Amino acid sequence: MVQDTQVFVNLAKEFVEQSEKLMKGYQLLSEVEEIDVATANKVCVWQEDKVRLFHYESDKVKHKTPLLISYALVNRFDMMDLQPDRSFIRKLLNEGLDIYLIDWGYPTRADRYLTMDDYINGYLNSCVDYIRKSHKLQKVNLLGVCQGGTFSTIYSALNPDKIKNLITLVAPFDFSTEDGLLFKWSRDLDVDKVVDANDGLVPGEFLNMGFDMLKPISKVRKYVTIADMLQDKDKMMNFLRMEHWVGDSPSQAGECYRQFIKDLYQQNKLIKGEFELAGERVELKNITMPVLTIYASEDHLVPPSATKPLNDHVGSKDKTLYEFPGGHIGVFVGSRSQKELAPRVSTWLLERDN
Repeated sequence: MVQDTQVFVNLAKEFVEQSEKLMKGYQLLSEVEEIDVATANKVCVWQEDKVRLFHYESDKVKHKTPLLISYALVNRFDMMDLQPDRSFIRKLLNEGLDIYLIDWGYPTRADRYLTMDDYINGYLNSCVDYIRKSHKLQKVNLLGVCQGGTFSTIYSALNPDKIKNLITLVAPFDFSTEDGLLFKWSRDLDVDKVVDANDGLVPGEFLNMGFDMLKPISKVRKYVTIADMLQDKDKMMNFLRMEHWVGDSPSQAGECYRQFIKDLYQQNKLIKGEFELAGERVELKNITMPVLTIYASEDHLVPPSATKPLNDHVGSKDKTLYEFPGGHIGVFVGSRSQKELAPRVSTWLLERDN
C-alpha cells in the first residue's frame, strides 16, 4: 500500500512538473511573432514562371568565378540558411564566394507537365547563361544539393563547356544501393498511380510522410522531449525553424517526378550510361572539369554507396571524394559544417579559380 502511494505521489509530481514546463513553453511560444528563416541578404535577378534566381549580397568576394547553387525540388533551400549561426550559405559568403541560388518555387497543377528536361535544359540552363552573361564569363561553378546534385551532374555532362568546377553535396547517382530504405521502397513504388491519383501533382505531404517512415522512432523521440525544448527560447526557435522547414514542402510536378523515379530510382539509368534527356544520351565521362563529391557518413536518405560511385564514372582527372562525419541534415546546420565543410569547399574552389 505504501509503495502504491509513493508511485502515485511520483506520478503526480511528474505531472505537475510537466504542466509547469508546458505553461512556460506556451508563454514563450505566445511571444513568437515570426519564424524567420533564410534571412541572408539576397536579391532576385531573374525569373521564369515560378522559378527565381537569387544573388546574395556580399562585400567579401574574393573568388573570381561565381557559384550557382541548385537545391533539390523536394523541400526548400532554407535549410542552407536556417538561421544566422547555422547557415552554410553565410559561411560560404564569409569565405569570399560570390553566390547565386535557384529557388524552384511552388509548383501547382499548371506545372504538372514539367519534365526533367524543363528543369535541367530549361530553368537550370537559363540560370547558368544569365550568370555567364552578367559576369562576362565562359564558365561558372556549380554546386548541387541532393536531387539538385543529380540534376547538376546531368547538366554538367551535357554542357561541360559551361561549368568550370562541379560540386555535389549528398547527392544520389547509383540507385542500385541496398543501404537505404528510400531506395528499396522506390523500386516497388507504383509511381504512375501516385502521379495520376493526384491529378499530376505529387503533394509535399505525401513525400514528408515517406521520409518520416524511414526513421519513425526519431519523430516520436522529438515530440517526447518537446516540453524540455520549450524551456529555452534559443532551443525553441531552433526547433520551430526546423519544423517550419520540414512543413514547407512544395508539391512535385508529376511528369518530372515520374521520370526521376522510373529512370533513376527504378532503372538506375544514369550510372549505367543509359539515361537520356530530350533524346540526348547523358555520358558521365563527358564531365572533365574538376569534381568535388561530398557525402555524409551517417546519411540515411542518401547513403555513401549511392554517392561515391560518381567518382569512378566521371572523366575528370581532378576529382575528390570528401566524407563528412554526420547525417544528411548535418551537412547544412551542424557545427562541423560551419567550421570544416564550408571552408573546405571554399578552399577547393579557390585553388581552381584561375
